[in-house]
Amino acid sequence: MRAVLTVLTALVSLIGGGTAWAGTEEGAGLRLGGSTAIAPGVSYREFSLNGSHGAAFGHLLTADLREQRVSVDLLYPGVVGARGRISELADRRGAVGAVNGDFFNIAEAQHPGVAATGAPVGPAVAGGTDLKAAVPDGQRFGPAMPSGVTTEDVFGVGTDRVGRMDRLRLRGAVRTGDGSLALSGFNQYALPVDGIGVYTPAWGRASRLRATCGTDTDRGAPCSSETWELTVKGGRVASTARRPGRGTIASGSVVLVGREGGARALRKLGRGDRVRVDEWLQPRRYGPFRCALGGFPILRGGRALSGLDDETSTVRTAAGLADRGRRLYLLALDGSADYRSGLTIAELARAMRKLGATDAFNLDGGGSSTLVTRTHGAHATVRNHPSGGTERPVANGIGIFVRP
Repeated sequence: MRAVLTVLTALVSLIGGGTAWAGTEEGAGLRLGGSTAIAPGVSYREFSLNGSHGAAFGHLLTADLREQRVSVDLLYPGVVGARGRISELADRRGAVGAVNGDFFNIAEAQHPGVAATGAPVGPAVAGGTDLKAAVPDGQRFGPAMPSGVTTEDVFGVGTDRVGRMDRLRLRGAVRTGDGSLALSGFNQYALPVDGIGVYTPAWGRASRLRATCGTDTDRGAPCSSETWELTVKGGRVASTARRPGRGTIASGSVVLVGREGGARALRKLGRGDRVRVDEWLQPRRYGPFRCALGGFPILRGGRALSGLDDETSTVRTAAGLADRGRRLYLLALDGSADYRSGLTIAELARAMRKLGATDAFNLDGGGSSTLVTRTHGAHATVRNHPSGGTERPVANGIGIFVRP
């Protein structure tokens, strides 16, 4: 035990700039380092605990959302279909702290010739603006979700400044001169079979072809042979194509992509036909979000969700809430060689509860796990060691901001 603590103390000095080690036990081997103020209402600390696969070392940001100068927003590269490093995204926006966010379309080995989009799995809201909806459950990346959870589950902060977990479901329609067509996608890297999706300028330059690959239950299934795309500009069909394309979508325009039944419906529309697309994300239980992103819940009301994996252990990232949504926790485990064994998802839920959270949400882990802090006038510092050796570009993240 003494040897382990010696290594931990050395690592604390290396990563945390000499943070004092509290040496207090909380639960099964949880040890907390001293808290360091990052900005008014925001603090940083380190911790260690014993997982089933070995010792884990972690980094924790805490933000008091009752502090009026503190706010939270989504960090992302400016478009949905792209990736960026959390440290660079934090610098660009001026966040004082941040972690990586949702799982994302990282690779396309099953579909040769189809480029990965980098787009996240779940819904995304930034600055109160809806950016995208969730892909079908069978098209997601990441570990197995607990029973009863879907890709529509989100973590975020509402316009009332209260953190919450909820679901965001796509609503909307494609309205034509002959009636309405169901809308089943919004800036997503995967559309439901027979679906129609809308792509706005917020999608970016990424290819829309990936949206027609896989099925609702099999991400690796072949791409659809029946697709159609049309561009709507100024409320009228401007162009059509048999195969989804790529490239920037002009301001004032949207692109509709259909597969199978959706493609057949879009083929009936010709150049000059009037088309109006309405889309929005509807919360299941609460009010509107200022920011939200996908992942999946692991702790609700102080109790771990049933069916959490307690076998596979790896580096993890999580977000949590306490004080009825007024206190935010952002956690990332360290990926250095001595601690890369990490935690299982069930252990992560228990750790978040011990750290004070009553609700917690699992985010992308492994090589994506990143936690940064930034002081005024300086560049963001990556506090953990990414398990891949360097910081991985990711789809989005959660940023904490403090007004002067």
